Amino acid sequence: MSPEPLPLAKPVIGAEEEELVLEVLRSGQLSLGPMGRRFEEVFAAWLGVDDAVSMSSGTTALHLGVRALGWGPGDEVVLSPFTFVASANCLLYEGVKPVFADIDPVTLNLEPATAEAAISADTAGLLPIDIFGYPSDMAGFERIAAERGLGLLEDSAQALGAIDGEGRKAGSRGNLAVFAFYANKQMTTGEGGMIIPRDAAEAERLRSERNQGRAVDMDWLDHDRLGFNYRLSDVAAAIGVAQVAKLDRILADRAAAAALYAEHLGGIEGIELPAPDTGQTRRSWFVYPVRLPEGSDRDGIIGKLAGSGIPAKAYLPAIHLFPQFEQFGYGQGDFPVAEGVAARSMALPFYGDLSEADASRVANALEEALKG
Repeated sequence: MSPEPLPLAKPVIGAEEEELVLEVLRSGQLSLGPMGRRFEEVFAAWLGVDDAVSMSSGTTALHLGVRALGWGPGDEVVLSPFTFVASANCLLYEGVKPVFADIDPVTLNLEPATAEAAISADTAGLLPIDIFGYPSDMAGFERIAAERGLGLLEDSAQALGAIDGEGRKAGSRGNLAVFAFYANKQMTTGEGGMIIPRDAAEAERLRSERNQGRAVDMDWLDHDRLGFNYRLSDVAAAIGVAQVAKLDRILADRAAAAALYAEHLGGIEGIELPAPDTGQTRRSWFVYPVRLPEGSDRDGIIGKLAGSGIPAKAYLPAIHLFPQFEQFGYGQGDFPVAEGVAARSMALPFYGDLSEADASRVANALEEALKG
């Protein structure tokens, strides 16, 4: 009898989420109700910031962050090509040119020095991304932004709970920062996101723009600026409230699962594991990515793992090679580190209650698949 297939990811959902969702359903106020504001308040308190503005997704939060910074046609923004495509699509929405720069081969993040080398007379900002939950060198990016007069948008969509090199939570440094709550993230609302405003006036603008440009004190069909339907429903917010209450435990469980993988995968020749924590830096475990040996048949290995009931995904692509970025002249070979990492990276099944037996099973199957 074949073993039970493992999930690639799974959320931590329990009775608390059910109770709060039922509370919203029974209230009859499914959107723009008190649960949405409650979610923002508990999230801001957990992060240690003054305010947080919920959005329908991390992508919509990024888009409004671009608008809040005033980036538009004729502007360039520097970012990594090794990321989820929304990090760059949010620039295209406003006519901004994404300027990619290669990544550090260990952390897989864009480094401040590399970003600085890509700055031109048209550069309006920097968009560092905490890839796979590893926090960026935000102090370095902040120094460059201050010296050069640039805007800064921190994409922490994969890094909720990460601790940076100065001992601060990702997204809590006072920059515009974005989180995402898709179902495979550290915490989830099903779909959803959050943006951290820099001040009260910016928070007011963000709340207006997510709601079709309506100000808080306006009649319901009055609108005084261009806006979007980027609201998070109160049903999703209810899930979020319950998730924040257990977030510390969720993060600890995911870290424990990652430690199991490190133990069981560490002896497999040629496999590169995620960068370890250093100093005060602490990764927040979003997925568990490994890099296969050079020349590996990744698709073949993924197929063999699937045959053993173990799902795995190629993760992530080098997005500068996507069709929507052809207009900027990017091509194969432009960013060799990012392209090399993208060709060999693979995400394994990962969730907080990953057991010792699960980790061992995945490691054994991967070792067998690598033998060809």
